[in-house]
Amino acid sequence: FEQDRMRLKVPVAKAKTSGLRRLSSRDRIREALSTLQGKSKIRRVMWSRRAQEYESKINSGDPVSIAEVVRDLHRGSDQPEQSYSERQIYQAALERLARELAAVEKIDQMKATQKLENVLTKEREKKAA
Repeated sequence: FEQDRMRLKVPVAKAKTSGLRRLSSRDRIREALSTLQGKSKIRRVMWSRRAQEYESKINSGDPVSIAEVVRDLHRGSDQPEQSYSERQIYQAALERLARELAAVEKIDQMKATQKLENVLTKEREKKAA
């Protein structure tokens, strides 16, 4: 975790049991990007329950699940503002997905974040037209 100036050392024998996984494949990242282009699916349940589901998806480490959270919580300029907790979850999901994208495509995290936001913005513009 270079940006946090932190190094994590895990014995190879314990890598799987400690929750480490391989980087996602390019195909899995493509699938996540196409998920971002899909229609938001906001369920009509209490926010606290949805927040738990979103946190669970983020912590799963699966890029497609994380992309679902980013897609569902993304707000365009024409939409109402997010609550503080919505914004926090959105930022956490966006950052996690951007880190994975940056590592897979060997670009810096800022460029990865811009790429994700461009995909989201283009999709909103298409739907508005």
